Amino acid sequence: MRILVTRPEPDAAEEAGKLAARGHHPVLAPLLTIETNTDVPLQLDGVQALLVTSRNALRALAAHRGLGVALTLPLFAVGETTAREALALGFADVTAGPGTGAALAKLVSQELKPEQGPLVHLAGETLAFDLRTALASEGFVVRQPVLYRAVPAGRFPAEALSRLKAGTLDGAILMSPRTARIFAELLARHDAVTQARGLVCYCLSEAVAEALTPLGFAVRVAAHPREEEVLALVDSEAASS
Repeated sequence: MRILVTRPEPDAAEEAGKLAARGHHPVLAPLLTIETNTDVPLQLDGVQALLVTSRNALRALAAHRGLGVALTLPLFAVGETTAREALALGFADVTAGPGTGAALAKLVSQELKPEQGPLVHLAGETLAFDLRTALASEGFVVRQPVLYRAVPAGRFPAEALSRLKAGTLDGAILMSPRTARIFAELLARHDAVTQARGLVCYCLSEAVAEALTPLGFAVRVAAHPREEEVLALVDSEAASS
């Protein structure tokens, strides 16, 4: 199957490799570009734990002067993939959450106590879930240094646009509501909604699928918010077609 890969680099190339290994034909169209900010203070004084909801934050942290101190702290990651990235970076005490920001907030409130100190959420400029507000309602103080920003693409790459307009793509993988909204906006900008309507959108979560509702596209939603679950949906569709 010919599948549009919309994740930012370097995740796009990694996902394309996984698709190719499964016998699919990936077409790269990163809809976000990650810009890191390694000068922002991390505010780690008195902190009891770090919270990470994206591997992009860990990639920015890898080049930050505060990395050494950060590595001494416990870290709560949104899911298993982010947890593995944290371990590879050098963290020793890593707890993996169930895969969503809301579930991570619940896990943190169960495992930690507000009186033990503030938390630091290593964040991006745009957040899919307001972790700070969710934990503040449980009595936690959450500092939120912004380590990166995700800049939306202004257009599709030439090959991707050509295939979308020709209707020769079988599907698109969409891993965040923001990416899904950008995807919808670019299709409209390029007058390609009608031509692309035959593709299936493979979504990480219901929130991602909801962002595509105005398009009227067929969607498949992963049973759990993990990349492997999304790839399994692609495999299942290929097997049944």
